[in-house]
Amino acid sequence: MAEREAKVGRAEVGLKLTLGELQRRLQDFQQEYLKNKSPETVGTYRRALHEFERWFAGQRGQFRFRVADVQRYKQYLMREKKLHQVSVSTYLTALRRFCQYLVDIGLLPENPARTVKGNRRPSSHSRSVLTRVEIEQLLAVLDQDTSQIGLRDRAIVHMMLFAGLSEVEIVRADVRDLDQTLLGWYLRVQGKGHTAKDQQVPLDPPVVEALQAYLNTRVPLHPSEPLFVSHGHRSEGQRLNTRSVRSRIKQHLEAAGITRRGVTPHSLTHTAALIWLNQGMSIEEVQRRMRHGTLETTMIYYRKQGLLNRDPEELKRLLG
Repeated sequence: MAEREAKVGRAEVGLKLTLGELQRRLQDFQQEYLKNKSPETVGTYRRALHEFERWFAGQRGQFRFRVADVQRYKQYLMREKKLHQVSVSTYLTALRRFCQYLVDIGLLPENPARTVKGNRRPSSHSRSVLTRVEIEQLLAVLDQDTSQIGLRDRAIVHMMLFAGLSEVEIVRADVRDLDQTLLGWYLRVQGKGHTAKDQQVPLDPPVVEALQAYLNTRVPLHPSEPLFVSHGHRSEGQRLNTRSVRSRIKQHLEAAGITRRGVTPHSLTHTAALIWLNQGMSIEEVQRRMRHGTLETTMIYYRKQGLLNRDPEELKRLLG
């Protein structure tokens, strides 16, 4: 009991660090904790902790790693920075991990950010999904362009809509990541937060057909080449980046007249789960294909599967 009271007492007093000391501790934490993380994870943590460092500097010694201090930081993110609730959760997660590092090295008796939770994530994805009519409109636009670039974009859309691949997984893929087995075609992918291509995504026949139509325009094809490349005059053969993919898909969505608020290029990936559920695929198989960590995440799509057959104009009136 006495030991617990002493620990609580130290937690209430907190830890006072100068800005220079904080910067050194942040640097040590990032070098230790982030050394085996993916570039995306490293970038997320660095941005979040840089924001905390900026805010800490303005506190003039008032932040002492107590629960109340972390709560003040959360209020700052919400009210002054006006961050989206998901971003608030991300920033607090970074601070929580840093505080745990301070506990592990003996500077804090307990983690003051452990009980300060981020805002509850929305029960459904903020990005809208495409309806069946909109999918038909988008594919119709893509089928009109049989140029090399047109075939490339069509293949990318198929991989998102009918294989559930994200932009980052698509741009990271190489030709050698394609694998044909007795059970069909697969693509080895490196997902967000992963450091290796350690997941296999099944590619159904329509996806393989669209992909082969594009790859046939790049003969001869070396296994080490990116699966999708630029075909511009100055960038011919260079790996596409996510910005280019999003820009191209956005153009096709606009050409198809799909301009509902909330529909983004990433909506295609979300739509894949609804397509599979409407085809009768089990929710467990959808979870596996979407590579969801929990069944709860997949249940979000299960509850939204009726949107696939809704009238686009009705959704436009409802969602803006």
